[in-house]
Amino acid sequence: MKDVLERETKWEVDRAFTLPPIDDIVPGGHIEETSVELTSTYFDTSARDLLTHNLTLRRRAGADESGWQLKVPQADGRVELVAEWSDEMPSELADLVTGAALGQQLRAITTIHTLRNRHRVLGPDGELVLEIDDDVVRTTPADADADALAWREIEVELGPHTDAVPALLMDRLAEAGASKAQYPSKLSRALPQPSPRAAGSKAERAIHDYLIAQIDTIFAGDVALRRGEDPIHDTRVATRRLRSTLRVFAALLDRSAIDGIADELKWYAGLLGEVRDCQVQRARLAGKIGDLPPELVLGPVAARIEKTLLERQLTSRNVLAEAMDSPRYLALLAVLQSWKPEPPFTIRLRTRELVRRARRAAGKADKRLAQAVRDRRDESLHRARKAAKRARYAAELHEPVRKSAEAKSNIKYYKRLQRVLGDHNDGVVSADFLWRTATTAGTAAGENGFTYGLLYANEKHAAERARTAVAAVADRR
Repeated sequence: MKDVLERETKWEVDRAFTLPPIDDIVPGGHIEETSVELTSTYFDTSARDLLTHNLTLRRRAGADESGWQLKVPQADGRVELVAEWSDEMPSELADLVTGAALGQQLRAITTIHTLRNRHRVLGPDGELVLEIDDDVVRTTPADADADALAWREIEVELGPHTDAVPALLMDRLAEAGASKAQYPSKLSRALPQPSPRAAGSKAERAIHDYLIAQIDTIFAGDVALRRGEDPIHDTRVATRRLRSTLRVFAALLDRSAIDGIADELKWYAGLLGEVRDCQVQRARLAGKIGDLPPELVLGPVAARIEKTLLERQLTSRNVLAEAMDSPRYLALLAVLQSWKPEPPFTIRLRTRELVRRARRAAGKADKRLAQAVRDRRDESLHRARKAAKRARYAAELHEPVRKSAEAKSNIKYYKRLQRVLGDHNDGVVSADFLWRTATTAGTAAGENGFTYGLLYANEKHAAERARTAVAAVADRR
């Protein structure tokens, strides 16, 4: 299976549209013109769950593009994963969308036929700069009660080393009567998504937008994890933000809809955390060892630490992968998916309630911080760190609608506090790991505990410096 980054724009045109001159778009270049006929059958769940997340899975026949293709959104375009033609859906593609499909069966939902006049714009060196496709499209829905559609569109796809569509081409397309397409793909035009719930109050929109942002990140992380990528940190943060929202604003939400979901998010965040903590410790301790004078690194300290943490990380990663195929996890995703069109509201929410709840979260964080500064205990600092996160996330949520200056100030303050408390936590965790590792290394042949003891002492000092820094941050509140 191979993958290709696809970056394209679409333009709506009418039947009488004439493609403007393009032979001078790239100085010294030339155009290769061909015509191809493409037939693409798209697969999704009955509820079109893949399309909800801008995922498209299709089997295409035609010219040099025959095969299975899964398109996955990415910040700078879409990654197209390609598998060879087969009658049966390749398991390697079906497995990638298990979470997005909520574990449901995939079926053919529509077939799109395209008669494409392809214009490949090549540079002087023969490298592809742009591909301009003039497409005549018609659909054959899988459901008898769905309407067949037909239209024409222009598709401009960037070459691998082209940063943007040339302004000259955009101007000429517009002058010829083309306009930017409102649909990002042919499939989304053939099967438009249902209209979202009508916007409510500003407070409802703020919570709903925040929920959707975290849910989208979790689903994107699901696909990335199944591809073997590393979205652990972003997915974990989104899961925590979502759980924090349910906790801080619980009184404003439908109890029956959110009941138990915070616990499930905690479970999933914990699985992600087992992997992430190993990643953080590996990078942290490798850096600490690298900072030591070579004569103080006695024995295979770096190798043992890396081996121990990597084995733990891989084990945790396997546990996470198994959990992601479990009915428990898929049920959690199904609930989150249902909140995108129908947020868990029962009463009309008011902005002042958002601000009040956010201030309450900030007040609780400040109390826990004051307690931690007084007793300087690791447990108190850890509780203060968790409360600071909730206060920060609550401020992020209400910032767009009211008291933005207050929210921005709180976001900045609690983010700084969270970072310092995180430094303390990392020092404590590292020191504990080093102590346990030293008890094994100290009795192994060819090893001793000297360097571990040195690293342990350094981590204890780092935790103490962070503890002092916490008090300084609190004083500047």
